[in-house]
Amino acid sequence: MAAQALALLREVSRLEAPLEELRALHSVLQTVRLSELRELAAELRLGPLFSLLNENHREQITLCVSILERLLQAVEPVHVARNLGADLQRGLTHPDDSVKILTLSQVGRIVENSDAVTEILNNAELLKQIVYCIGGDNLSVAKALIVEISSVSPESLTYCTTSGLVTQLLRELTGEDVLVRATCIEMVTSLAYTHHGRQYLAQEGVIDQISNIIVGADSDPFSSFYLPGFVKFFGNLAIMDSPQQICERYPVFVEKVFEMTESQDPTMIGVAVDTIGILGSNVEGKQVLQKTGTRFERLLMKIGYQAKNASTELKIRCLDSISSIFYIPPEQQTDDLLRMTESWFSSLSRDPLELFRGISNQPFPELHCAALKVFTAIANQPWAQKLMFNSPGFVEYVMDRSVEHDKASKDAKYELVKALANSKTIAEIFGNPNYLRLRTYLSEGPYYVKPISTTAVEGAE
Repeated sequence: MAAQALALLREVSRLEAPLEELRALHSVLQTVRLSELRELAAELRLGPLFSLLNENHREQITLCVSILERLLQAVEPVHVARNLGADLQRGLTHPDDSVKILTLSQVGRIVENSDAVTEILNNAELLKQIVYCIGGDNLSVAKALIVEISSVSPESLTYCTTSGLVTQLLRELTGEDVLVRATCIEMVTSLAYTHHGRQYLAQEGVIDQISNIIVGADSDPFSSFYLPGFVKFFGNLAIMDSPQQICERYPVFVEKVFEMTESQDPTMIGVAVDTIGILGSNVEGKQVLQKTGTRFERLLMKIGYQAKNASTELKIRCLDSISSIFYIPPEQQTDDLLRMTESWFSSLSRDPLELFRGISNQPFPELHCAALKVFTAIANQPWAQKLMFNSPGFVEYVMDRSVEHDKASKDAKYELVKALANSKTIAEIFGNPNYLRLRTYLSEGPYYVKPISTTAVEGAE
């Protein structure tokens, strides 16, 4: 079938009006596996198909777009960047949206591939053409690509800013349309993942503008559309730069996160919980949270309450956030930090260990795994090991393989056992017999099933 497709492709290349051949090729490609096409990738001549897009023939364009979508999947992004650059440039300015979207998806593949994107960056003319071609388009796909291209290197960011595209994006970010604002902040957050992107946003005063919009959000009845994205932006910024510096420079961010946990809107609570999890994921962020004193302890109590009483989705987000806040890598543990996490843990509820055990016993694998992740996060901290050891039935619960029935749950339980077994203090706290049981569990692997011994009974049928 692949050979037949190749023969038809050659036939299409030879003819001036190959409508019948295009129909046949389109039909044959439905039955050819992608792996077979990949083997023939070197022989696929796609230039003629791109040329056929330039004729004003509706069915021909539709067939060519569909055929190219399939064939291009078999071609490496590097090859597309190297050999089809001119075709992509023409496609970006094509009057038909389906051709534009096809072309943009290929530019997206190139941008996401480190070898292919080098081809664009080494060809200043092609990069400029792509940037300017996208610039004439208001498709959100195009905006997302601009951000991806800008994120590749300081040079690519310069091309995108010179073309006015990034400026346009930032204008929309602070514009009046709240829905456009919500889309733009996601893209700006992507740009902030790179060092040169953060530098640019700071120099242009964008971070200050975002902070000011958060300040003014209280008096904006539509702020719920964009506020979650703006708060997430600062959460990501803090963890990529310095939580302390960002929180000190933009106190409104921390203030807003605390405020959002008091909201009646589950969306706002969810974003606040996620952001606290991001902020508390490293030691500096934990110390920033600790500085807020009793406010943070009250916030933990709310997270504990939501973990028990909210919808399943919000419960899982709360548990993930708790795992992130409480985990400290063994090499970073100090007496002060351990005292801090122990104190925080007691703020979650009257009996947090029992709370999470109760959640883990609910018949939802995602909840079960999320609760096990909380135990795993604290498993290397001596105070938590003592709590676990002294909690009736907890050690047996850890060792019991019959509790988990699906792969994800078995994997999550295994991670808990591994965290306990690899801790330097576990033998002393759990005692040697339990320590050896943990080591045995570990060596048997996550999916071990104990053989059932069968004894023949005399006279049985």
